Order: sequence, then structure tokens, then C-alpha cells
Amino acid sequence: MRSVQLNNNVLRDGHQSLAATRMRTEQMLPICEALDNWGFGALETWGGATIDSGLRFLDEFPFDRLDALKKACPKTPHMMLLRGQNIVQYKHFPDDVVTAFIKTSADHGMNIFRIFDALNDTRNMKCAMDAAKAAGAQAHGTICYTSSPVHTVAKFIEMGVELERMGANAIVLKDMAGLIPPMEAFAIIDGLKKTVKIPVWIHTHDTAGLGASTYMAAIDAGVDAIDLSISPFANGTGQPDTTRMLALLQGHPRCPEVSEAQRASLREMRTHLEKAYAELGDFTSHKNEVIDVDTLEYQVPGGMLSNFRTQLKDQKMEDKFEEVFREIPVVREALGWIPLVTPTSQIVGMQAFLNVKFGRWKQISPQAADIALGYYGRCPAPVDPEVQQLAAKQAKKEPITCRPVEAPGAVHQHMDDLRKELKAKNFPSDDAHCVIHAMFPPQLEKHLKGEGPKPTTVAVATETPKAAPAPAPAESNSGLQRKYGLTINGRRVEVGVEEIG
Repeated sequence: MRSVQLNNNVLRDGHQSLAATRMRTEQMLPICEALDNWGFGALETWGGATIDSGLRFLDEFPFDRLDALKKACPKTPHMMLLRGQNIVQYKHFPDDVVTAFIKTSADHGMNIFRIFDALNDTRNMKCAMDAAKAAGAQAHGTICYTSSPVHTVAKFIEMGVELERMGANAIVLKDMAGLIPPMEAFAIIDGLKKTVKIPVWIHTHDTAGLGASTYMAAIDAGVDAIDLSISPFANGTGQPDTTRMLALLQGHPRCPEVSEAQRASLREMRTHLEKAYAELGDFTSHKNEVIDVDTLEYQVPGGMLSNFRTQLKDQKMEDKFEEVFREIPVVREALGWIPLVTPTSQIVGMQAFLNVKFGRWKQISPQAADIALGYYGRCPAPVDPEVQQLAAKQAKKEPITCRPVEAPGAVHQHMDDLRKELKAKNFPSDDAHCVIHAMFPPQLEKHLKGEGPKPTTVAVATETPKAAPAPAPAESNSGLQRKYGLTINGRRVEVGVEEIG
């Protein structure tokens, strides 16, 4: 019996899920050689929110990170998460921009493109899948798992068959909120394995505490690969930890053979990552590290729960929490039972809030209106006709049934337009800069002008000295700086204090 393939997501989904996507390339590089030599089937190193966050908060040009990680991990295939026609943004981009992004990414070393659509509308996935294959990379057709009356095991299998027919090299069952129960995972994977001829992979999170047991059920059903991470960027809202998963698989006929050297390597990587995690303390939260059973009750991603609690408090509506979340299934049903994954989870949550605050469907957000009218794609079930009519009236536009990027009157910037804009500003106008400019123009301009954010982290000492060192003056750009050693909640940190002006 063939061993299950283990992938590792610590360089992308691990820190996206547990540290707000703030890990810098320099914090990743020290473990890259160990990751590359460990024997993982694939490393997720890019995509998702890392492109946006790296540029917006870390002042890193995205393709520079991909180049650095590819050079540091040359042997293991690299994979990325791509939102189909949205690329890694929220709006639809024209086919030539999607194609250019994928070709450029492949040229920079990306091997596997995991392509999904928030509504599971395969029309929004086709261009990206064709482009990946044309670039010599793998196109993995990705199914977003969700729970609703119309999302049955048979429907998920049917989508997998369609993706295989479209040319997918593999099928990925993507459980972004960690909601899929083990037995349902078994049924879907078993059905796909009996129906399609290409490999089947699964991706989940441990948000609700189901992740590892869901993986075990999927492995029993014959899944070809699972996604893992490395603590402390693992478990909780992240993927199960690799060492933990190996312990669960011990004695299982599909457990990979792992040497003591590999186990030691995992311990060494964890030691480095614990230091990085401490440095990113401003972006981590204990709530993300533990099981969140509310996720099972409300069927929404854990991050959305915590964000909404804060937003309701800001609106002095914290007493309406239960009411707002009870409204979420009402909104989902009216909008055709759409999956809850970025950006649809935020759109549904906001509409539930508006329904409670102003009365049901008295005020419809522009984004919810666009979903109701077909501008995000084809919903899994028909949209409520009355809601669609209200949305058309408020948005002052008609419903569409075509592919959203081809909507009548849609205005798009094509590659030639993007190139002209960059040249006019005397910025680099190669394809890499064009596609980033298409998605994040203000952030790219700040980066190119040297006006981007300068990320800072707290330096965490690896061990506690016996006594705090005497303050030592040091010159800085803004005045005299003194360094102090402090112990905060049992953690030793070094801080610099400057006198300004």
C-alpha cells in the first residue's frame, strides 16, 4: 500500500493562519535547506495572502521572495494558492493578466498552482488552469468545501469529475474553515478516488479540532497527499503539525518511513520557528492556537468569528452577536448557499450585520448585491428572486449569467495598459511588475519609490541572562538610543529606547 504524501505549508498557510501573514523572507531562509531535504512532496511557499501582505506590510516585492525561496529550496516542488480569475485579489482580471501572472510565476519557479473559485464556479477557474498547463506547471483543480443543503457528497464528486475533464492534473478538496467531519471527508475522497483517474489531495485546518482526525479518515479512503505545518505555526487555525501527524500515523499501513534524522530535523526547524513566532508576537493570538468550537456551531471560518466580535463591540452591538450569526444561514440561503471563503465569508457576515442593524434586506452591501446579480459568478443554488430584484434596484444594474469577467460594460486594464502606466512613471514595466501593478498599484508604487513600510519586530533573546546588562548607548538616525533587557510574562526581550528631538 502506497504511503501518503506529506506536503508542508509552514512558509505560506502556517504563518498566514497564525501570524497574520507577517513572516519575512529572512525569517524563512534559515529552515529552507532542511525543508528541502526533509522529503516533503511539495512546499507551499507563495500565494494566498502572502503576496498582498508581503508588499503591503513588509515592503517585499513578491517575486523577490519567490526567487529567494526557490533558490533556497530547489529540489522540492513549490506550490501556491490562486483564486482563479481573481489571481490573489478580490476582483476579476482579464484573461491576458491572469495568463501573464501564471506564466511569470512559473518562470520564477512555481511548479503547482492550486486554483479555486469562491463560488466553486469552474468558469472562473478555466483560464488559470489552461495557463498553468501552458506554462509547463501543474494545475490542481480545487474544490472549496462547505456545508449546506445543496452541498452534497455527490455534488463535490461531480465537480471533481468536471475539473478532471477540464484538464486538472490533480483534485484538491480544500476545507478552509476546518469544518469537514471525518466520515464526510472519507465519503468524498472515497468517491473521488473511485471516479477520477488523477491524484486526489486534501487540505484542512485544525480550527475546530477536526483536522488531524479528518486527515486520518481521508488517508483510509485513499487520499494521495495531505497538507501539514510545523509548530508553532501549526494546529489551531493552521494545519496539523507534522510531528503530531506522524505520531497519529504510527503503525498505519500508509505511514511514510521517517528516519531519526528527519525527526531531529523537524525539532531543529521548530526551534528556529519558535524564535520567529516570538518575534511576531504582535500578530499572534492565543485564540488562534486553541480549538474554537464556535466554528462548528456557526459554520464560519475562525478568523471571521474573532474579527466580528471586535467589529460588533466597536458598533456597540456586542449583545447582538448571536442574532447576527443566526442571520448568516439566512443570507447564505438567499444568495444561493455560497461557500464561506475569502471574500464571500466577509460579504455574508457584513450582510448579516446589516440585516440585524437595519432590518432584513433593507440595506444591501454593494458586494452582496454583486453576488446576487451574478457578478462574482454562478452561485451553487438559485438566488432568492426577491433579494435579486432588491439588489438590482439598489445597485442600479441588471443580473448577468455570463462569465463575470465578460460582463457587459466591464472595464479592464490589459497588459498593454498596465505596461504604459508603469513606463509613464519610469517604473520597471516587465511582466512581473505589470501583474503586481494590476492588483496592488498603490502598494507597488510606494515600494518602488522607497516609501514602503519598514517592518519591525521585537528581538527576543534565545536565553535569559543571569543579570540584565547595563544600558549601553548607541547612535541612531533619530538620536541617542539605549538598549534595555526586560522580562515580560516570563519572556526575555531586548528593547531600544530613543530620545527624539
